[in-house]
Amino acid sequence: MVRGQIVKGLAFLAIEITYIIFMITSGVNHIANLLTLGTQEQGMVFNEEIGIYEIAQGDNSMLFLLYGVATIVYSLVVIAVWIISVGSGERARIAKEKGHHVPGFVDECKALLDKKIYRTFLAIPFVGILVFTITPLIYMILMAFTNYDANHQPPGNLFKWVGLETFRQILSANNNISATFWPVLGWTLVWGVIATFSCYFLGMFLAILINSDGIRGKKIWRTIFMLTMAIPAFVSLLVVSTMLGSNGIINVLLQKWGFTTQALPFLTNGTWAKVTIIIVNLWIGIPATMLMVTGILMNIPKELYESAKIDGAGPVKTFTKITFPYMLFITTPYLITNLIGNFNNFGVIYFMTGGGPSTLDYYKGAGKTDLLVTWLYKLTKDNNDFNYAAALGIIIFVLSATISLITYSRSKAIKDEEGFQ
Repeated sequence: MVRGQIVKGLAFLAIEITYIIFMITSGVNHIANLLTLGTQEQGMVFNEEIGIYEIAQGDNSMLFLLYGVATIVYSLVVIAVWIISVGSGERARIAKEKGHHVPGFVDECKALLDKKIYRTFLAIPFVGILVFTITPLIYMILMAFTNYDANHQPPGNLFKWVGLETFRQILSANNNISATFWPVLGWTLVWGVIATFSCYFLGMFLAILINSDGIRGKKIWRTIFMLTMAIPAFVSLLVVSTMLGSNGIINVLLQKWGFTTQALPFLTNGTWAKVTIIIVNLWIGIPATMLMVTGILMNIPKELYESAKIDGAGPVKTFTKITFPYMLFITTPYLITNLIGNFNNFGVIYFMTGGGPSTLDYYKGAGKTDLLVTWLYKLTKDNNDFNYAAALGIIIFVLSATISLITYSRSKAIKDEEGFQ
């Protein structure tokens, strides 16, 4: 304001005053409640006037956690605005000392619609990400460090901070939830690897086969295989799940034709269900890979194949020395993304088996085909064990991020781009 930026200075001052008033009236209390997550539980109090017991409202740990997180995020935003204001004031001071024009409020508004228009366009997405992504994410992460489970449901009961106890229970080997976590984690890894690379190599083989010189009607063949992508995946999965049921059409026909005397346990036996899911996933995943690989094959220089043919290289040698290295180099990011996507492939598991078949050996309804992500869903929707679900979410993130970073950093797509070209 001293340097003539009255409106801008008043705006920064208003933000600061608003924050101070908020912290005095409620912010400090929100931070204090965040530390304790409440002390007064809901109970029954006898009303002497009417002679009955009434519910005495207690603290709500869930709201205390939410308001505390929101206050911290709001404080960080105000600190960021304060830093911006200091930088803006310093630039105004330097400009005035050098005799340059100090931009006023109108100049700042014009700049936001011209030279600094990127700030205007980014402002709304930034606020949206802050409110609807970052704040809920912090809120859900902090749940992993509490005992917010089925036995501690506000407002009837309070939950409290327990540190790393939730992670200890999941990762230790002395309880039912740990005995569920490790088999589910193992199946998640097996499923992710097999589902990714089976679709990748079979889709590549199919694309190379259709793209061969001796194949006629290439467009027709591609259209036929792409029909599966025209139908929503969940519809296909639900239909296939019904067909493979104990009374489904496949079991009925197998028994009618004399191939078996009883229904095959496609979805009711753990091993059968896992193999069935992998096979059904091929039907969904191969066409997408085929379409992507087809485009890449068309961009491989034909001169490479002609030179290899002159040198006497056969189809296998050509594939291993030209096609596959080129394909792997281009599709490494896709492979990593697809691998992480399969680790979190909720749809295939949920619509095919619902995570079943269920077993008493697992924790609260987890099934033999559950992935970490479907088990996480059951923990929240069916069991209200939000602390375990939040901890699983963190574990899934760490696992996915670690695999992605290690794989990508060691791939030729990033280490030897110029050498390959």
